[in-house]
Amino acid sequence: MNQPFVTIAIPTYNRANVYLKHALLSAASQTYQNLEIIVSNNCSEDNTEEIVKSFSDPRIRYFRQSANIGMTKNLMFCLEQAKGDYFLLLNDDDMIDDDFVDVCMKAANYSADIGVILTGARVIDEDGKFLYKSTNKANGLSTTDFFLAWFDHKVPFYDCTTLYNTKRLRDNGGFCSKKGLYDDNVALVVLAARFGRVDVRDVKASFRRHGNNFGTTFAKIADWCEDSLYLLDVMCSLVPEAKDKVRHRGMVYFSIENYVRCTRIESLAKRAHAYLIVYKRFKYCYSPLHFINIRAILRKKVRTFIKK
Repeated sequence: MNQPFVTIAIPTYNRANVYLKHALLSAASQTYQNLEIIVSNNCSEDNTEEIVKSFSDPRIRYFRQSANIGMTKNLMFCLEQAKGDYFLLLNDDDMIDDDFVDVCMKAANYSADIGVILTGARVIDEDGKFLYKSTNKANGLSTTDFFLAWFDHKVPFYDCTTLYNTKRLRDNGGFCSKKGLYDDNVALVVLAARFGRVDVRDVKASFRRHGNNFGTTFAKIADWCEDSLYLLDVMCSLVPEAKDKVRHRGMVYFSIENYVRCTRIESLAKRAHAYLIVYKRFKYCYSPLHFINIRAILRKKVRTFIKK
């Protein structure tokens, strides 16, 4: 049986002494052998090269950018270098289980033609402590229901849970969106809708929550709103027969997602202003006051539960 060749790409910047070693170890420890590992060092100022070369693994291809080219260009560089039939974007702070690729390939029956292959995810904190997990409940769903399942938090959309078809991804322009914030999700929904997907229910990857990927500034809120609306437009274009339903549900979903980002803004005045920006950009479909009230109720329930 022919086994597809898989590229695991790790774009990295100044993470050698924190998370890079764990990400690289998870890639190098795969039980599936027919793969390569690309590490693109975005002109880090630490000992990234030393960490990478300490693995002495012939499957690792190491590149160092002569100047910092930005996150998106570094990611696209990895895609340009990829030789695999499938492409996994493994951020330098995330990890995959040892059998991640093996399970995905078996689920796809070793076909090299699938648009995307998705697994469930666990979320961990900066110290690797387990926070929660989300299985992938989208198996057998149509594209429309797949989108709606995402809005219902039944499908985790993380880079580390997604194998992209490399050729299809390149033909689609790689990772791109208006503001570069939902570029991975845009690629995911397009490839899934046009070229099919395979859903693995089991949790096979770890997404790390920490200060550098959890915070939001006031200046970024408008960009997040614009990219959210762009992604929603793409989703609606892919399911014209259900575009009104997807848009309605998506407007509420992305309103809430962006309100959550607003809560991370320290200044009360700027946070209030950010809430209003989101409310206006999403055509007043979901009130920030309702969001704040629901959030307070949920927090109270959690505190009560903990006390018990």
